[in-house]
Amino acid sequence: MTVLMTGGTGTLGRALVPMLDEPRVLSRRDGPGRAVGDLDTGAGLDAALAGASTVLHLASRPKGDAASTARVVAAARRAGVGHLVHISIVGADRIPLGYYREKVRSEEVVADSGVPWTILRATQFHDLLATLFATTARAGVLPVLAGASFQPVAVEDVAARLAALAAGPPQGRVPDLGGPEVRTMADLARTWAQVTGRRRPVVPLRLPGAIARGFRAGANLAPEHAEGVGTFEQFLAAGVAR
Repeated sequence: MTVLMTGGTGTLGRALVPMLDEPRVLSRRDGPGRAVGDLDTGAGLDAALAGASTVLHLASRPKGDAASTARVVAAARRAGVGHLVHISIVGADRIPLGYYREKVRSEEVVADSGVPWTILRATQFHDLLATLFATTARAGVLPVLAGASFQPVAVEDVAARLAALAAGPPQGRVPDLGGPEVRTMADLARTWAQVTGRRRPVVPLRLPGAIARGFRAGANLAPEHAEGVGTFEQFLAAGVAR
């Protein structure tokens, strides 16, 4: 199996590369194990995909994600790729964030591509919440969405699931993958403050609008698929140790 991976230098890609047998990583810059290609223009994609049997499409962006996915899909179709594995987000079709809408459009591009496909939706990574808390804490408080919960998942758990899916046959939309615990955003913020030593008062904000309502309704959760192993505390402790 020859695997071409987009987004191989990102958070998820860096965790996944060691789990695969010498994948090609699409990059704008040449280097060991890399195939040069540009998702913005499509330049180099045909050469990068030549001989590939599987594509792991991890590259993602708030704007233009669907267009980039369409370029990958078109090149995969021309190359006769037998399996395209795509990562998406739990609740992308139920929370009207602009980025989530892009992810849904990307899913539709993959499903309509004519290339055999698998799509996995995962809950938010531990990294995302930790970065959010670190950014907002600069204001001296930790604002959180009142009434909202999250189910953060370890990036390594998502990577392991993707590696297993890539090694198997195309399955279409597979069951979501969530972290091991559903916890309020306020509780996660207090945990972050305690473990990192940056004590800040947690301030719940009840925001208006459809986006906040979606999070309060739990559209971002997959409690029936709490199959991730790594906890938020373990992720934070590892970061502090480093």
